[in-house]
Amino acid sequence: MAPAITLAAEAPKLSAANTGFMLICSALVLIMTPGLAFFYGGMVRVKSTLNMLMMSFISMGIITILWVLYGFSLAFGTDKGSFIGWTSDWVGLSNIGLTELWDGYTIPVFVFMVFQLMFAIITPALISGALADRVKFTAWSLFIALWATVVYFPVAHWVWGAGGWAFELGVIDFAGGTAVHINAGAAALGVILVIGKRVGFKKDPMRPHSLPLVMLGSGLLWFGWFGFNAGSWLGNDDGVGALMFVNTQIATAAAMLAWLIYEKIRHGAFTTLGAASGAVAGLVAITPSGGAVSPLGAIAVGAIAGVLCAMAVGLKYKFGYDDSLDVVGVHLVGGVIGSLLIGFFASGKGQSTVEGLFYGGGLTQFWKQCAGVFAVLGYSLVVSAILAFLIDKTMGMRVSEDEEIAGIDQAEHAETAYDFSGAGGGSARTAVPAPADTDAKKVDA
Repeated sequence: MAPAITLAAEAPKLSAANTGFMLICSALVLIMTPGLAFFYGGMVRVKSTLNMLMMSFISMGIITILWVLYGFSLAFGTDKGSFIGWTSDWVGLSNIGLTELWDGYTIPVFVFMVFQLMFAIITPALISGALADRVKFTAWSLFIALWATVVYFPVAHWVWGAGGWAFELGVIDFAGGTAVHINAGAAALGVILVIGKRVGFKKDPMRPHSLPLVMLGSGLLWFGWFGFNAGSWLGNDDGVGALMFVNTQIATAAAMLAWLIYEKIRHGAFTTLGAASGAVAGLVAITPSGGAVSPLGAIAVGAIAGVLCAMAVGLKYKFGYDDSLDVVGVHLVGGVIGSLLIGFFASGKGQSTVEGLFYGGGLTQFWKQCAGVFAVLGYSLVVSAILAFLIDKTMGMRVSEDEEIAGIDQAEHAETAYDFSGAGGGSARTAVPAPADTDAKKVDA
């Protein structure tokens, strides 16, 4: 018999299929930020619509530049003490080869970098919904730059970076339950506790001005979320990404139905706002858990999240914090639910062999999930509150009361979302030109 020959493990090779798949997923995640802008924009009053859109759009500019300069290195560079990463060759994305592969995968570093960039963009944008109607645009822009640097980049390293303490502990977060949703929801709570309530909170009607915009936004979020979730496996070779795709659809449907049923029982109607909010709650909850649970488990995760998030959105009235668009009730609570339920519903047949309590695995994974959830929640809450306090005491975080009442769109952007000047039916040909010495801002006013 010929002697056995031991072959070295073959190094991964660049996969055109996985690379193309991940580029498409990156684009899907990016479209979620405009989708979020529409979702939030429709939920506010007319006078705040443009400001709400801009608070999401500005994140696409600021976070992209920070990610290129140093964010990617801090989040995914060589581990430094289990808290932060750093690789100097990645500063400014220098010294990265075009075909250089992300370690252990078949996609280029550039592709992994841009996919993670889209997560970094949407996470601070999520916070904005809690602060509607009352925050200076310059203060918001500074806040997200500082917050990304001292909160998001380190937390992303904890959860997803090789050597990060949560990663090494075995905390499961497939696509961002802790790093994205709990992180953003806790930050939102920290900021609103500092800056206070809107003028007229609990007194004036603050109903959504455009439910069609809300539904459009939620549809774009649902669509983009398939890239957000399924893409987080960084390839399509073993079926786990497909499981995540399927579970994303299932949990979202279950959460929407559960929210609507709760709403009908509690308030007597099936509302479009409830359908949109329920869908988002399901998307949030399945984000950390979808690679670990079965399709039946996804139904349970979605249904539980739908009911509990619907209940949680009313807590702001009970406890007196003004979370304008229910970021705490949906993203923080939904993220906590989805992350902790892994400890009960992990089947051991998805992304890993880890089994939850209902599959014979005991509570070991549940306690690991608790460690990740409450560490991220506490860190983001405290640091975000400190950042908001410092900005408020230096440049001021809020617009004036008069500007808030008149409308933040006009005060901060010199524009309005809807121009009804031609509603009387006059011909455009008879429009009166503005005086030569009148600037654009005065004309818009």
